[in-house]
Amino acid sequence: QVQLVESGGGLVQAGGSLRLSCAASGSIFSFNAMGWYRQAQGKQRELVALIARGGSTNYADSVKGRFTISRDNAKNTVSLQMNSLKPEDTAVYYCNAPGRITWGQGTQVTVSS
Repeated sequence: QVQLVESGGGLVQAGGSLRLSCAASGSIFSFNAMGWYRQAQGKQRELVALIARGGSTNYADSVKGRFTISRDNAKNTVSLQMNSLKPEDTAVYYCNAPGRITWGQGTQVTVSS
């Protein structure tokens, strides 16, 4: 079973940038799509960005124009470039394929005002 390990989180001031990475232990090409999700304290996990195998992307309205998702099928990685960060972006971020029930540990992103 493919395992996913997220990294790149940290503490950043509002307006700053972070780049998250997701490394897979096996091929991600078998997944039709890969996504970045986030879960803020006390809230449900939500989908932030999605990228299809062919490269088409979708974003939550709250991050459109600020976040960019990308994938490298050869390297089995998925990345999330986050710019113009806001305090409301504070959450634990996870990568996963839609419908997959196994989740990684996630990476904490904290944006200070």
